[in-house]
Amino acid sequence: MKVLITGGYGFIGSAVAERFHKEGHRIYILDNVSSGRADHLSIPHTFYRMNVEDPECDAIFESVGFDIVVHLAAQISVAASLAHPEIDTRSNVLGLVNMLNSAARHNVRKFIFASSAAVYGNSEHIPLREDEPCSPTSVYGINKLLGETYCQKWCELYKLDTLVLRFSNVYGPRQGNGGEGGVVSIFLNRVKDGKPLDVYGDGSQTRDFIYVHDVADAIYRGAVGDATGVYNLSTGTQTSVNELIETIGLIAPLPETRYLPARVGDISHSCLDNTKIKRDLDWLPLYSIGEGLAKTYEWLIGREAAAAREEKPKRKRPSWLKAVLPYAENALGLAAIWGLSQADSVVFRHGVVDYRLLYILLMGLLHGSRQSLLASIAAIALHVADHLHNGRDWGSLLYDPETLFISAIYLFFGLSVGFVKDKYARDQSFSAHKLEEERKRYRFLEGLYQDTKQIKEELQRQVLTSKDSLARLHAVVTELESQEPEQVVLSSVSVLEELMESRKISVYSVGKSGYLRLLAQSSDANFKPHRSIRLSEAPKLRQVVDTKRPWANKELLPDLPMLVAPIVHDGEVVALVCVHELAFERFTLYHENVFKVAVELISHSLSRSFTFVSLTRRQRYVEGTEVLQEAAFAEVLRSKQLAKDKQQADYVVVELGPINMGLTHLSRTLTGLLRDTDYIGMINGRLALLLSNTSEQEALKVIERLERHGLRAGLTKDEALYV
Repeated sequence: MKVLITGGYGFIGSAVAERFHKEGHRIYILDNVSSGRADHLSIPHTFYRMNVEDPECDAIFESVGFDIVVHLAAQISVAASLAHPEIDTRSNVLGLVNMLNSAARHNVRKFIFASSAAVYGNSEHIPLREDEPCSPTSVYGINKLLGETYCQKWCELYKLDTLVLRFSNVYGPRQGNGGEGGVVSIFLNRVKDGKPLDVYGDGSQTRDFIYVHDVADAIYRGAVGDATGVYNLSTGTQTSVNELIETIGLIAPLPETRYLPARVGDISHSCLDNTKIKRDLDWLPLYSIGEGLAKTYEWLIGREAAAAREEKPKRKRPSWLKAVLPYAENALGLAAIWGLSQADSVVFRHGVVDYRLLYILLMGLLHGSRQSLLASIAAIALHVADHLHNGRDWGSLLYDPETLFISAIYLFFGLSVGFVKDKYARDQSFSAHKLEEERKRYRFLEGLYQDTKQIKEELQRQVLTSKDSLARLHAVVTELESQEPEQVVLSSVSVLEELMESRKISVYSVGKSGYLRLLAQSSDANFKPHRSIRLSEAPKLRQVVDTKRPWANKELLPDLPMLVAPIVHDGEVVALVCVHELAFERFTLYHENVFKVAVELISHSLSRSFTFVSLTRRQRYVEGTEVLQEAAFAEVLRSKQLAKDKQQADYVVVELGPINMGLTHLSRTLTGLLRDTDYIGMINGRLALLLSNTSEQEALKVIERLERHGLRAGLTKDEALYV
């Protein structure tokens, strides 16, 4: 499946991404990286840096075609929601609506929304059930409750399956110090640093702490299951702050604990009832508070050690240096011009070039109008100082046309150069900004293009070459097109070997005697399945027969197949198909479905062949008996020989001697002595038995059993039967 996780770089989102990746699903992350961190995830994934309220998110939905959306992106601080309700609403309401719209428009299979225990408010009914009246006391809780309403309405209006999970206090690795479960992170960080633990109140207040990996597992089960509606996600256990501190003390030495006055508005006790989610999702929290705290503290210590090993970053240039540098350069230029004027240089005094203008030009081009204006004033001051030095007085300079003209030239030149430079800088900044915007848009569109291209190529590969593609399934149907049940069973083994990439496949018949009899198996020399299994001694296989539903060995129980599926004919299970070994990366829900579809195709093919056998019974059997005519028996012999050549499936032909009883009575007697997988038939006018999956030593025991019932028999000497 293609799974989009909004807020996937957060501490909950990253755990959820890892859980889905573990099951072989493709992960897509949408995050603005305001609180999450990219280094939280090391698994392969596709990342979109965007806000959830951005309308352009719809283009991602259209391009990728997600199966599941897990909406975790949110503003999580209750205090921040009270201080800035508009920010909380933009993220927690508008962002959710944007995601719901895109999900409904592009046929997302299921939408999972992370709500919060904050929707209940200060309720005294502990533990809180899902049907408890909600009365949130913060903007955060109000917006979460509003989000639940949106999910419900989108389910009713647009048939979008929505699952709302009300989290209790989540904690675990990668958690920051904010949010509803932040007290664990705060305490553990203070213990690590040896700082006092501040407890507001007497420490008797309780919370329902749940480990993040349990949350991730519940979200995964909700995604692959059929549950919809609102569920509490919690441990259902109250832990006081004092108990929390005591448990931390078992992990690391505790610093001083300081008890401070209780904060106004704090909830005294909080616990959510998790009965409904345990029942409907078949989920249980696996981590106790002690185990979760130990794993979280271990992660904190590991992160600190890793940070200590990292090379210290190079010292950056102080910010004040950038502000002071233009003035320093201006002063340096002024000093250079003043030095030249004091040198009594003929070039400076009588040359064609006015070096003061060059100084103004240089400052203006380098630093803009502010420095060019300062340079102009400095140049005027140098000009006046030069005349005063030569004996002129202030009064004459104030009315000197030449001095006034030169001052005006310097000011005009400085302002003009500065204006041009500033305009150029503004235009350049604007162009750079536009270029960066276009680059971001290009990267976004390039990402969508690459995703679309990858999906297209993947679909092409599936159609052309994939083992479970439409083309391959068509080949499967063709391979199973046979009117002989034996041939269908033989073909089913080779079909499943290729589809499941396993060389340990078996097919068992289900008899009325309560036994499973081996019909066909893979040709692997190391594969030795049981030739017969008593159903009463194999409860899991019995479960498949009784329920007529496939079973996957997810508990990895020993001595049992990894996958088992029934072959059903006329409402009865006639055979079981087993995959005994499967590569770990292929033991996924996707490959379970491939196996299920393949077995259904085998069931249909067998049903057709059984129908054919039933319709042609008069031509195949001696009338009134279970004895095959010579042509039909020869066809069964050919199928058995082919199975022996391909799969090393032994069989033996036993001839019966002269018998002094009618063929009908003899057929009934033999049917009671033989297995469901054995055959009675005619060969060159003689009666013979075909014993499936039987060695010569085992055949001799059958012959002894026949002789005890007055039937003479012996191994056939007709070599042509085994060629």
